[in-house]
Amino acid sequence: MATSSSHSAVRRVAIFGGTHGNELSGVLLVKHWLKHGEEIARRSMEVRPFITNPKAVEKCVRYIDTDLNRVFDNQSLSGDQKGKVPYEIEQARKINSLFGPKGSKNGYDVILDLHNTTAHMGATLILENSRDDFTIQMCKYIQTSMAPESCAVLLIEHPGVKYATTRSIAKHPIGIEVGPQPQGVVRADILRTMKNVVNYALDFMQYFNEGTEFPPCSLEVYRVLEKIDYPRNESGDLGAIIHPSLQDQDWKPLNPGDPMFITMDGEVTCYEGENTVYPTFVNEAAYYEKNQAFAKTEKVTLMAQALRL
Repeated sequence: MATSSSHSAVRRVAIFGGTHGNELSGVLLVKHWLKHGEEIARRSMEVRPFITNPKAVEKCVRYIDTDLNRVFDNQSLSGDQKGKVPYEIEQARKINSLFGPKGSKNGYDVILDLHNTTAHMGATLILENSRDDFTIQMCKYIQTSMAPESCAVLLIEHPGVKYATTRSIAKHPIGIEVGPQPQGVVRADILRTMKNVVNYALDFMQYFNEGTEFPPCSLEVYRVLEKIDYPRNESGDLGAIIHPSLQDQDWKPLNPGDPMFITMDGEVTCYEGENTVYPTFVNEAAYYEKNQAFAKTEKVTLMAQALRL
């Protein structure tokens, strides 16, 4: 008999939009659901839509003082800082008090955090824990429901690339990235895909609460290995840009010897690694400031036990 994993019913779910104020699919959907909550209502649980960074949303910028999606660490949330506190850290503490506290049994069961990317990633689920059977099963359900449209799963568990996300205060955090979509722009096809992903996630939780048992499953994910920066000159400015053969090729294999960057003079930098990898967040506009041209990932398969109440 297959081993099963028993979990409590899901009672409280939050849907975050506007963690980055210029990623408009999540902003528009959450604002819509604040007025039309019946569209996301599920009878077995509370579903709460929430605009996480209202000042950034108002100005249609990524953030005001600092990236809200990087400050949910214990130090930022503790309130020990002296002097003027950045707006996003104040907001992080407010969010933590409403939906957490982080790491406690009182935190929300699930947070779906809605994001757009300028990279050609399609629908992507961001997983933070490779040992969480509940979240793995949810990703598998969403991925299957999305077919034949692709839905990649990105695992950001590596300590060198993991960051303190807004959604990390939940017991089961899920990031939802959909692109490509320019910052400050909304596209109907991207918005529709994001809406579908959210509804499939809510359906999964409702079925689980009703007693549906989900059999053991395997899930192919892309595990982040490291972040790759652009070549830079002695002043720190860009020395090269993404090569045309890599542009828009998120999730496609990058083999040893394949071009990665090209200079204004046409000089090409090729990938010198020993193994095939799978780039993602390729040429993401928001990551220029983070010194990241793309993230290098490898394919791995996660296993989840059968899931039941």
